Formats: sequence, C-alpha cells, structure tokens
Amino acid sequence: MSKVYKKTSGNGHIALYLGKRDFVDNVDSVEVVDGVIKVDPSGLGGKKVFVYLACAFRYGSDDLDVIGLSFRRDIWIQRVQVYPPTGATTAKTPMQESLMKKTGEQGCPFSFQMPSNLPCSVSLQPGPNDAGKACGVDFEVKGYVANTADEEVEKKDTCRLMIRKIQFAPANNKPGPKGDIAKQFMLSDKPVNLEAFLEKEIYYHGDPITVNVKINNETTKVVKKIQISVEQQASVVLYSSDTYTKAVCSEEFAETIDANSSFEKSFQITPLLANAKEKRGLSVDGRLKDEDTNLASTTLSQGEKEMQGIIISYKVKVNLALGGGGLLGGLTGSDVTLELPLTLMSPKPAEVSEISIDAMEG
Repeated sequence: MSKVYKKTSGNGHIALYLGKRDFVDNVDSVEVVDGVIKVDPSGLGGKKVFVYLACAFRYGSDDLDVIGLSFRRDIWIQRVQVYPPTGATTAKTPMQESLMKKTGEQGCPFSFQMPSNLPCSVSLQPGPNDAGKACGVDFEVKGYVANTADEEVEKKDTCRLMIRKIQFAPANNKPGPKGDIAKQFMLSDKPVNLEAFLEKEIYYHGDPITVNVKINNETTKVVKKIQISVEQQASVVLYSSDTYTKAVCSEEFAETIDANSSFEKSFQITPLLANAKEKRGLSVDGRLKDEDTNLASTTLSQGEKEMQGIIISYKVKVNLALGGGGLLGGLTGSDVTLELPLTLMSPKPAEVSEISIDAMEG
C-alpha cells in the first residue's frame, strides 16, 4: 500500500478510507474491495451508516439531467451496514489493519466481492466540445448516513471514491493468429491468395504490431497497394446488444505485386491513442481524474455468463487493392480483405514493496 485515499462527508461525521483504487480482474476472480469507514457516532442522530459498491453505465452527462431523467444505470450494486455492526465480525484483511491505524477505534471495516462477469472500467472519448463526465462504465464506493439502506440521502451525508476494475495481460504469451483467403475474380480462372499472421497473441499498448503478409497473385490483375489497419469493436450490452466499430489507425504501403507473381514481407503498425485524440466515441481505459490513459484494453472473459456494459475487442485488417488488367482496365478493380483478431492490453506492473502512507482527499 503506497497511499491512503480518503474522502470525508460534508457534515464531517463519516470518512471513507481505501488503500488503493485499482482492483484487478483475473478473469476467474476479482480482487476483494476492502476499506474502512470512520464513524463519529455523536453526529448520527440515531441513524445508521452504510457503504455500497456500484458498477454503473453512464450514458449522459449529469448536466443533461434537467427533467428528472437518469443518465446512469446500475449494472450491479451491493450494500452493507457498517454501523451499528450487524452479526459476527470477520477477520480484518492486511489492508484494513493498515487503514485502522489511521482511523483508530472509530474505524469500521467493510469488504465487497465483485462477480467475475462485470465489465472493466471503460470511458468513451468525448468530443472537443463535450463537457461533464465521460460516458462509459465506472465503479463507485460510497458511504452514507441513513435510516435505511435504500432511502434518498442528502449529499452532505455521503462520501464517495471512484475505483477502477482492470485487467492485465496474462503472463504467458502464445503464438499469434493466422489466416488466409483466396479470392477469384470475373474473367479470371485463378485466384489471389492472401496469407497473414501476427507474431504473438498479445500486444502491449504502445508496442508496434508486426503483420507478416504473403501474397500469391495468380490473376492478370496487379496489386497496387496494401492497406493495414487496426479496428476497435465496442459491444455495448444493456437493454440490447449493439456493436460499434472504429478505426484506430491505418497505413498504406505502396507495394506493387504484378500479375502471376508472389510477394512476402513484414509490416509494422502501432495503434496509439495519441494519434486518435479527435475520434469521438473511441473506447479508452477508465481514468479516475484527468490523467493520461490509453486505448481500452481487450476484455478477457470466461464466456460462461453474459457480461453487461462495454466489451472491447480488436482486429487487424489487411486489404489488397487490385487494379484490372487486360481490355477492361480499371473497370474490374477490386479488393481482397483478411481479418485477424488482436489482443491489446497492459502488462501487469511489478509489485510495490515499500510502504509509505499519505492521506489524500479525492
């Protein structure tokens, strides 16, 4: 634990403490969200203290909420009463033991176990003139003072911290995907054969992606150029399932492959958010403030339960632009396209060994 994140309610009667704000989803299980809330019983007026963890999909800014419509839908929510304590006490986690040194006897520990089929924290990149919070999937821990768990609560009686659910690339990388396609054209009795493969299954954000291309052109046409692109697919699963595809990057290579000839070459392309800052609606990894982020990571899942929220995948597209040969010239020009799945993620960071505790509001 390198920092303590703290948020105090407006009335000062409760304060939320977390030792971290990033919680790792290991596909089959998710790290426990454990924290402590400091309670001053003298200011409660006989009310109780609750904590909830909510995963929600935000599809509009709060400033649009002018007629009582909610632009936020809870995907999953869990509430616990922390004061007065209920039932048997459970053993404190090492994180909670450390936090209790800050809160003293007024600290009440809490913990949540998120299910493995919740989406990760993802935001949709706003346009240049968009204001307010970004649309996307977010996670919030909130402490509040109330008579019952689900009643309306005044803002002064609450304290909240945003957290992130994140996935890192698996430690073991595998050979990359490969594919091939043969396409035959009108007035040609032989095809264009296109093969392509990636050198490995998983690429880290910012790394160049090597695409190996092999072409056997048995037609009378000429391949005039090769275009390689990376596309992001965001499946938004709420009331229905909709998939949005956006090109992250695209490069053209002026390679000419004559009729009845072969070609083999490796190309590199690097998908970077820095080169796509103007693309409104592109999915990026969730951020807690105005910090830098990267393209949204590929969503890993076991596939047993349907996820809700935003599910991210990528593909590499190799496109050959062919020009017609013979009497018809350019009238018979055509394309050959091959797609390969791409996994784009962040590596798991090294464990932080030293402990220094700093109080932080926000």
